[in-house]
Amino acid sequence: MQADLTVSPIDRQNILNNNIAIQNLQAYLGLPGMLYKNEYKFTIQQITEFYVVDRATINRYLNQFENELSHNGYEVLKGKNLKEFKQMFGHILEEGAKAPQLGVFNFRAFLNLGMVLVESEKAKLLRSKMLDIVIDSLNIKLGGSSKYVNQRDEDFFKAILQEPQYRKKFTSALNKFVDMGNFKYAYFTDVMYKSIFKENAKEYKAILQLEDDEKPRDTMYAEVLKIIASFENGLAYEMELKFSEFGRKLIPSEMENLLYTFSSHPLFQPLIDDACIKMASRDYGFRQIFHDKLRDYLSSVPLSDFERFLGEKSKLLEERIEENKDVFIRLKDR
Repeated sequence: MQADLTVSPIDRQNILNNNIAIQNLQAYLGLPGMLYKNEYKFTIQQITEFYVVDRATINRYLNQFENELSHNGYEVLKGKNLKEFKQMFGHILEEGAKAPQLGVFNFRAFLNLGMVLVESEKAKLLRSKMLDIVIDSLNIKLGGSSKYVNQRDEDFFKAILQEPQYRKKFTSALNKFVDMGNFKYAYFTDVMYKSIFKENAKEYKAILQLEDDEKPRDTMYAEVLKIIASFENGLAYEMELKFSEFGRKLIPSEMENLLYTFSSHPLFQPLIDDACIKMASRDYGFRQIFHDKLRDYLSSVPLSDFERFLGEKSKLLEERIEENKDVFIRLKDR
């Protein structure tokens, strides 16, 4: 990860949403704070002392990055909260003893400020260490490789169980209703992929650096697999309708027009947008992989996704298979 945190809000938020990385950074810094409402708080005075900058500099950054810092935990204590805070920590506060309000940072906001603070040498060193700790945290959790991070999601397990039946419907329909050689299976799969996430199978494999024997769908997120399944199921139905209408197999150009018309239906746009956002953002956040054709869909990975793929509920696919042996036995016996 060669991110410049000072200019990239997406990279900043990806770190701040990663609870594992935050915990490791907190342990690394060992920064003393004031425990208030289950969070360690830091006053502006403490912040200036740590980053070795003056208060005017901190105030300037608070104005410039107000929304981002507030989103990540900076707050101004007033009224009842301020009174309570002073009762707990008034004896160690060096500022604001009589002030009607007091700005405080939680640990996330403290890190957030360090990500954008260019005047501080300590902030610069912290940014460098942050990136190292984030990478190390991911590597430890994922066993050194993020290639199959998608498989740690419970929804992937459900999607991969259903995927073969929809794929079979699609390939069977191509066989029965499209007049073209065996190349049609790979060709129209590529056309479908490009309709959904702008890349064909070869491009996708190159971006993820997959080996020849590695299957793209084994690395795809559940939301992407679901919309592919929807396309395959729906296209199989549409091919049969066209076959009945024409009284003959479709020629390749007719199949292309069918797929284009199908993918252009407004019904699919929200699902396509969601799949593209998930692919672009998660691959960038978890795999440090950038999909150039999906650049307009790139956003930060939400807190819920870090929990979903790296938290306590996430598991290796092998573990889920072991826990669900009876499901596979039933599928085999069908």
